[in-house]
Amino acid sequence: MNVRLFILLALPATAQAQGFAGLGGTAGEFALPEPDTVLSFPADHGAHPAYRIEWWYLTANLTDPDGTPYGLQWTLFRSALAPREGDGWESPQLWLGHAAVTTADTHLFTERLARGGIGQAGVTVTPFEAWIDDWQMAGERFEALSLAASGPDFAYDMTLKARGPLVLHGDEGYSVKSAEGQASYYYSQPFFDIAGTLTLPEGAVELTGSAWFDHEWSSQPLSERQTGWDWFSLSFEGGAKLMGFRLREGEDEGYTYASWIAPDGRLTPYVGSFAAEPLETTRLGAVELPVRWAVRLPEEGVEIEVEALNAAAWNALTPPYWEGPVVVTGSHQGQGYLEMTGYE
Repeated sequence: MNVRLFILLALPATAQAQGFAGLGGTAGEFALPEPDTVLSFPADHGAHPAYRIEWWYLTANLTDPDGTPYGLQWTLFRSALAPREGDGWESPQLWLGHAAVTTADTHLFTERLARGGIGQAGVTVTPFEAWIDDWQMAGERFEALSLAASGPDFAYDMTLKARGPLVLHGDEGYSVKSAEGQASYYYSQPFFDIAGTLTLPEGAVELTGSAWFDHEWSSQPLSERQTGWDWFSLSFEGGAKLMGFRLREGEDEGYTYASWIAPDGRLTPYVGSFAAEPLETTRLGAVELPVRWAVRLPEEGVEIEVEALNAAAWNALTPPYWEGPVVVTGSHQGQGYLEMTGYE
């Protein structure tokens, strides 16, 4: 199946023109997140087939023994045609995997797609395993995982060890995305240590660093007016972390939110006070994208610049988007990842 057709089949016809990749479409018969829901682990590390859209998302900032910076991405998406499980080819669950490697002068990326119900892709809870073909994130416990992916010009084999708690965004994991009240369930494990081997055409390199895992599910995470998002996951020297996003409505900044994460994992949510202002753009083909930003969160004294390690980190995948490592300077020093969608 053509990968673009794969995405279109997962969306109602009325939704395909609404929001980024149709994520502003109506939920139809799918479940919607509700406030005051208590997330439960390890169960909620697994799939939620009653919801239309779900992803398990890992980004990592690493260095080699010489201090050269690298970025890794590993993502598994689930998109449903109907809110149920199913055996064999009767399964309405569709799966898509993205993987990427970024350096200061190279960006490599690839994707896989699969049908549910036939063992080609899925997620199990105990032991935890998320996989598509031979790509996998797996371990007896979620706190200690292996991670593997490969493409035509790269492969990586990593280990992950959590050194802090899960954090639940918004109101204990209920994450509002618009003034109209669209929402998702959303939590992160931003405290993974990561180490392993990256294999490139010129040879293998040993890497160490830190990784950030996100898991999010919903059926209508955007309003029909929202066209995409700019999402930041930043780790500062001293141990504090910041997740912030703005959900654009045309040329307007739109809805903003931030999670301030203390070094011990305590989370403070901020609605409306997170600001991200583009300072410099680059043109990648027909797309013009911000690659240097002024980011502010006044309540925590954050006034920083966030700059892409590689301005050309465009994933020409399904759907296309920008995803890459960033460097942080200003009131706080650090590193992280930036994702920008809806610029096509």
